[in-house]
Amino acid sequence: MKKDFLRILDLTDKELVRLLDLADAWKRRGGDRRPPTPLKGKTLAMVFQKASTRTRVSFEVGMTRLGGHALFLSPQDTQIGRGEPLKDTARVLGRYTDAIMVRTFGHSLVEEMALHSRVPIINGLTDDHHPCQILADLQTARERGKSLRKMKVGFIGDGNNVANSWVEAAHLLGFSLHVACPKGFEPSPEIMAEAETVGRGEVRIVRDPADAAAGADLLYTDVWTSMGQETENKRRMKAFKGYCVDSALLSAAKKNAIVMHCLPAHRGEEITDDVIEGPQSAVFEEAENRLYAQMAVLDTLIPH
Repeated sequence: MKKDFLRILDLTDKELVRLLDLADAWKRRGGDRRPPTPLKGKTLAMVFQKASTRTRVSFEVGMTRLGGHALFLSPQDTQIGRGEPLKDTARVLGRYTDAIMVRTFGHSLVEEMALHSRVPIINGLTDDHHPCQILADLQTARERGKSLRKMKVGFIGDGNNVANSWVEAAHLLGFSLHVACPKGFEPSPEIMAEAETVGRGEVRIVRDPADAAAGADLLYTDVWTSMGQETENKRRMKAFKGYCVDSALLSAAKKNAIVMHCLPAHRGEEITDDVIEGPQSAVFEEAENRLYAQMAVLDTLIPH
């Protein structure tokens, strides 16, 4: 029976930890001259309706390292751009390939594809969730010595898809997440309510970034205006003024706190240049770990 990966709550806490362990294992094999190729002869279809750097490269390189092949499919190169329903695309690609990664807008689109595909669907990003990013984030936090069951995460900024996935991870693993955002920019109330049913973790919404940063093991931020929100840019720039991870905010966190950003960053807006380039930044290790987290997902979901 196929298993899809559309959101963090598709996993149990044990499954999540197993994925992180597998990601670590693949990272340790990075220097192998003859690494194993469990997905030799397998093909991943990568359907992009939103542009990407890290998602595309990490999945394509990851699939290659696992011995398989990845196909990049944009709307301009497929019938999706001419209005073919995604469910029809899913039916067809599922007959050609061994898994489908989708980076799109509404989360209902990947749910529809999963309903109609005979092969696993992997959410590369939707407007509501970014689960693959959170896997890499958690892998990085653990590498930097943070306890995934006991840490405090201060998320500063927009309650977007990344924040939603952090909410799910907090409840699944049991850590504390404080989201500092202006009124009207909170994580999805529906997703927060669903995540609470897991029964662990603490998620708080605060208005002052200093409250979220106080005693934090990890500070996290993302752009104030995500893809598809460009018309809201002026309103968002005004609303998020002061929601910046700078050296003053970082000083409120623990002395050994680390800073993360899923990239791309607008330096000088949600994060300052000195912080992203500073000794407490884990931003580029986090970006590197997208590769190994993706490899773990592919290795787990695609039958060998």
